[in-house]
Amino acid sequence: MKAAVYHGRRDVRIESMPDPGDPGRGEVLLQVRACSICGTDVSEFLHGPLMVPLAERHPASGHVGPTILGHEFVGQVVAAGKGASLAEGLRVVPGAGYWCGACRWCLEGRPNLCASYFVYGLHAHGGLATYARVPAQMCYAVPEGCPDEWAAMAQPCAIALHAARRSGAQPGDTVVLIGVGGIGSFILAALRAVGIEAIIALDVAQERLATATRLGARRGLRVGEDAQTVCETIRDVTAGQGADVVIEASGAPTATLLALSCVRRGGRVLQVGLPAEAVPLPLRQFTVPEIDLVSTNGHVCATDLPQALALLAETDLARTILDRVIPLDALVNEGLLALAERRARGKIVIALA
Repeated sequence: MKAAVYHGRRDVRIESMPDPGDPGRGEVLLQVRACSICGTDVSEFLHGPLMVPLAERHPASGHVGPTILGHEFVGQVVAAGKGASLAEGLRVVPGAGYWCGACRWCLEGRPNLCASYFVYGLHAHGGLATYARVPAQMCYAVPEGCPDEWAAMAQPCAIALHAARRSGAQPGDTVVLIGVGGIGSFILAALRAVGIEAIIALDVAQERLATATRLGARRGLRVGEDAQTVCETIRDVTAGQGADVVIEASGAPTATLLALSCVRRGGRVLQVGLPAEAVPLPLRQFTVPEIDLVSTNGHVCATDLPQALALLAETDLARTILDRVIPLDALVNEGLLALAERRARGKIVIALA
C-alpha cells in the first residue's frame, strides 16, 4: 500500500509499505479516506524525532523504526476482528490514542493519561496510508452528511473540546487565546460552543486573526515585536485587571511569558502548545499573584470525540478552518512545509480515497 513514512528530520517519503494485515481481536481494518496534519507532525518533520521511536522500541506500542504518520484520520471499516462490533462499510474516526482500560488513570476516567498510552501515527503506524488497523473501542461513527475532509478534523476538534474544559473558562469570563492556527481555531470554536463570548485572539498572522473573527472572537490582536502594547490593550479592555483565562496554543517559546503578562491575579493559564525548546518559567510571576498553571493533553475519547463529530457535522466550523485538500504525493511541499513556512491559513487535509 502507499504510505507517508517518517524516516527522520526533514525525511518523509511517500513509498510502498506492507498492508497492516487482518484485524485481531477487538480491532478493525480501515480503508483510510482522508487525514489531516497538525503542528505535531510539523515538529517531528522539522525537529524530530521527538516522539517517533526511530531508534528505540516504544515501551507501550512496541514499535521501532520508520513510522507511517497520520493521527487525524477518517476511514471506512473493511474488516472487523472478533469482539469488534463495527459493521463493514461504516465510516469512523479513530481517537488515535490507545488506552488499556485497567490502569489507575483509565479507572479514574482519564484514559488520555493511561500508563500504556500511545498514539497511532506517532508511536505506531498511523493513517497516512491506504489502510490502517486500530482498536474498535477508539472509533466513532461519522454522521451522515459530514464529508470526509470535515470528519478528518474530528480528532483535533476533540482535543480542543478537552482543552476548553481544562481551561475552566465559564460564561462571563474574558479569555485570551494565543495562537489561532489549527488547534487554536478549534479551541476558539470549542469555547464558543460552551458559551464563552469574550474571546480575544492573538496571533502573528493577520489572516489567522480574520479566521478567528469569523469563528466568533470578539477581538483579534496581532502580536509583533512589541508584545507590551498587546498586553496594555488587554488590560484596557478588562478594566485594568487582565484576562480571567489565557490559553497558550502557539507553542512559541515566548508565548508563556506573554500569557503571564495578560492574565489577572488569581487567573488561570492553560498551556496547550508544545515548544520545541526548553522555556524558562518565572515562578515568582505565578506564585505571588496566585495564578493557576494547568496543562492539557489529548482528549477523552468517549466524551470528546462524539461531541467533536457533532460540532463538525452541524456547523460551518470545518468549512471555515479548512485551508486546502491535497493528494498524498503533495504532503511534504504543500502540507508539512506549507504549515512550517506559514503558507497555510488553516487545516490541511490529505485525500486518500
